[in-house]
Amino acid sequence: MAMQTIIATNNIVTISFAEAVLKEAGIDYFVADMHNSVIEGSIGIIPRRVMVIDEDVAPARRALDLAGLADELEPLR
Repeated sequence: MAMQTIIATNNIVTISFAEAVLKEAGIDYFVADMHNSVIEGSIGIIPRRVMVIDEDVAPARRALDLAGLADELEPLR
């Protein structure tokens, strides 16, 4: 099962909001690099990544777009 990054950011508020939106939409997600981001401190080198499985990319992007996070979405690959 492959996953794709839909948001990559150092903004913890954006991550939290994205998690709430995806949870409300019933879409499973994973936040990658959470611990690496904490270890490197607050210099912002390693962004946290919100990831979903390939089948959920379109509905996740749609839910995040409707929630006002369109500018935070990673480009489609």
